[in-house]
Amino acid sequence: MTTRPTPTRVLLVDDHPLVRAGLAALISGAPDLEVVAEAPGGESAADVAAEHRPDVVLMDLSMPGVDGVEATRRVLAVRPATRVVVLTSFSDTARVTEALRAGAIGYLLKDSDPAQLLSAIRSAARGHAPLDPRIATALLPTAAVPLSEQLSARERQVLVLLTRGLSNRQIGRDLGIAERTVKVHVGSLFRRLGVADRTSAAMWARDHLPDARR
Repeated sequence: MTTRPTPTRVLLVDDHPLVRAGLAALISGAPDLEVVAEAPGGESAADVAAEHRPDVVLMDLSMPGVDGVEATRRVLAVRPATRVVVLTSFSDTARVTEALRAGAIGYLLKDSDPAQLLSAIRSAARGHAPLDPRIATALLPTAAVPLSEQLSARERQVLVLLTRGLSNRQIGRDLGIAERTVKVHVGSLFRRLGVADRTSAAMWARDHLPDARR
């Protein structure tokens, strides 16, 4: 008899009941994810996390009283192994930076595609950093070298072929390298771009690499 893997346990922290209800409905529809608890604000987040032991916390930033930054610190103080992913909007860039410094593993925009949100939760549970590529550059120093210019020639080649829908095996065949080497490059690209899947990487490439638009 096949045993189903244990679902990833998710805690929702948001002061808007309607937002929590929508997130809970979306996440509960995925067979590998489970909403184990909800906290109506940052004040109760740590206590709820300690009681329900979530794997991933989706943390709103803008909450009255104890905001998402302080709540992140409190949650990680009682549950260091929990992965906190903050939910934000474009106007929250400074506070996103504070949340990451407080220990959050990543952030998403509240208008993210539902599939992207589910993918980000899974990615966070595996220890990766799901960072929405649309505002990732906003967190970089203005004098920093653009990320597109930091990629190696091989990384750019892999990313362009990935954008065209090629599998790791096909990319390896085109570039004359082993499939496992391609897999290493793809994993590295995901981390550097702050994305959780190939679709998000392709979206970033089309916005930043001229070769990816051809």
